[in-house]
Amino acid sequence: MAFRTSKAKIGRPAYDHPMSLPPPSSDRTALVTGASSGIGVELARELVRRGHGVCLVARSTDKLEALAEELRSDSIRVEVLGADLSDATARAAVPDRVAELGLTVDVLVNNAGLSTLGRVSDSDPAAELNVVEVDVAAVVDLCSRFLPGMVERHAGAILNVASTAAFQPLPGQAVYGAAKAFVLSYTRSLSGELRGSGVSDTALCPGPVDTGFGETAGFAKEDAESALPSFMWEDADAVARCGLDALAGGHTVAIPGVANRIAANFAHLTPKSLLVPILASRHPGLRKR
Repeated sequence: MAFRTSKAKIGRPAYDHPMSLPPPSSDRTALVTGASSGIGVELARELVRRGHGVCLVARSTDKLEALAEELRSDSIRVEVLGADLSDATARAAVPDRVAELGLTVDVLVNNAGLSTLGRVSDSDPAAELNVVEVDVAAVVDLCSRFLPGMVERHAGAILNVASTAAFQPLPGQAVYGAAKAFVLSYTRSLSGELRGSGVSDTALCPGPVDTGFGETAGFAKEDAESALPSFMWEDADAVARCGLDALAGGHTVAIPGVANRIAANFAHLTPKSLLVPILASRHPGLRKR
């Protein structure tokens, strides 16, 4: 389900640019980062269901190989590229590695992401900067490397996975919230630059999704579930469909789930002087000191 509202509300692009995903081709591929778990797995599966070959990128090559084995068929090509996207040198090598396979990236899915948890005053600087490298720098880096070819070919699509955290400050996960706000703003800016180019881009902004992401960040599952009501949680496969439907339809922002769309609008419109203390009081990462 793509997110569309009146022009005054969050999620509507400044103009409509109806577009479809580039048609599948044996020498073209969809590159999916963070494809070893969660939403990334479901995005890869959904792309394959739509006939696209995929290049799976993550550090965990064992998990990527298992997914590739599931997705491969006589008509679908699936490749595995192990890479640490926090490493600028590893990121820079990705286009050449894809080209060596005889493939051209016509769909780029920047899904890789992680978060820290807790107060910045208690943080590990290396861990905080690692979030920025994966959640922000990798998005900019890969877009900058793959977008010129798409524009030159007048065909392509980019899906950047942000979060509903992009619409509000997020005390307790300050760097993550800021990173996702960057991804949303960056994607909206790209949409203005890409008008008439034949290339579309979408920011997918999920709310809570049970993928193991929170546990990796340091959440206890019961704390995350108590902080956010059950009706806001979405399945990863539904999130993937929402994002790719929005990309195919030329929508700049997609927010899966009615409750999350309402919450994003509320966060956008509420004065931050009122909103931030409420968010801080409810965030599991700030409940104990």
